[in-house]
Amino acid sequence: MELAVGGGMRRSASHTSLSESDDFELRGQPLGTVAAVDHASEEVLNYDQVFVRDFVPSALAFLMNGEPDIVKNFLLKTLLLQGWEKKVDRFKLGEGAMPASFKVMHDAKKGVETLHADFGESAIGRVAPVDSGFWWIILLRAYTKTTGDLTLAETPECQKGMRLILSLCLSEGFDTFPTLLCADGCCMIDRRMGVYGYPIEIQALFFMALRCALQMLKHDNEGKEFVEKIATRLHALSYHMRSYFWLDFQQLNDIYRYKTEEYSHTAVNKFNVIPDSIPDWLFDFMPCQGGFFIGNVSPARMDFRWFALGNMIAILSSLATPEQSVAIMDLIEERWEELIGEMPLKICYPAIENHEWRIVTGCDPKNTRWSYHNGGSWPVLLWLLTAACIKTGRPQIARRAIDLAERRLLKDGWPEYYDGKLGRYVGKQARKFQTWSIAGYLVAKMMLEDPSHLGMISLEEDRAMLKPVLKRSASWTN
Repeated sequence: MELAVGGGMRRSASHTSLSESDDFELRGQPLGTVAAVDHASEEVLNYDQVFVRDFVPSALAFLMNGEPDIVKNFLLKTLLLQGWEKKVDRFKLGEGAMPASFKVMHDAKKGVETLHADFGESAIGRVAPVDSGFWWIILLRAYTKTTGDLTLAETPECQKGMRLILSLCLSEGFDTFPTLLCADGCCMIDRRMGVYGYPIEIQALFFMALRCALQMLKHDNEGKEFVEKIATRLHALSYHMRSYFWLDFQQLNDIYRYKTEEYSHTAVNKFNVIPDSIPDWLFDFMPCQGGFFIGNVSPARMDFRWFALGNMIAILSSLATPEQSVAIMDLIEERWEELIGEMPLKICYPAIENHEWRIVTGCDPKNTRWSYHNGGSWPVLLWLLTAACIKTGRPQIARRAIDLAERRLLKDGWPEYYDGKLGRYVGKQARKFQTWSIAGYLVAKMMLEDPSHLGMISLEEDRAMLKPVLKRSASWTN
């Protein structure tokens, strides 16, 4: 795979594509791409493994390039790993849990190759990856959509795999909300960053995975029950997210004027959010036209931070209404310096610092202000931004962001992330030749060249979906 970079200059596959040396093989079959191939780094850690979430942009690049076999192999092998018994200490994880990552172990003496998977038992903080199962379903749909091969998704193994993932999410409990309750560090932000509760990234991926599964599940005796549960959940989830997670100028003003301690079914401030908890930065950050889904909503707590991945997936899955999708794009244009800066794209905004950083992160030395997950800039997010731009009819935003990235990425050795308020500096602990940084760029370029690729990762709005009764405009001027 070869792609033009910058001003028409062509680079070899070893520079700008997923080269064969990055492929991960078991018994001669490519299964995925390793997280990074940074030969200058002394510590490998787990960057020599295939991460489920990391492989997604690589898989999309392979599909766009007419190389679906590696994607099919990945889907089948991770499905095999799902069936393993999973334990953290003496506690057994749910049967449907998907691994965060896996690697091939080579025994040179015996001439044997075996798979080793990590379901969270080796991860920092020992948190299971909630997003892995959702990405697997989304990727299965992308494979089906691109190849036209319905047989893979219709196999008993894939049908069972989807049902097992959904069983973990749709089981009844003490929940009063349709959103999923999660621990900190359960997704791309895999360290303590105050995203515990109902993080936007997980809710958006959950919504998209439900919609993808609805298209692929058979309406047989086993699948019919899940189809009904999914339809019910989607209605409740879309209403909840569009009503309570959405923030624009008008809604911010309403929250600012909230009364508290309301006890009735007619309460306006349903989560008893204290207006004084609105951070000062938000009043200046919120433009008159524009809006976004905030990071988290739970009793007496709203996390008003911007999280890129959750908002981009909200657009692609049509969790966001067409008006809300346009408003998110308006926000990005209005707050270009803050969210894009010199290297797209801020994973979250703003950074937390000082006393709040000590309390929220536990003094995490990797997540210092404007670094890593705490306001760092991640090139991999380019593909999500580009897809959202194409869907909303704003490809010029993606072109502008890609132009910025091309000035640095190749020269800097494809870093994992950038630091600083504007994303000016290569991250202090960033790995070079990060596979998903390369793949995210490739996918972004290929989608701009052929927008029809958007179909593999985008879902149109379901008109039957109930819309919020609450009258909150995407922007106050509409």
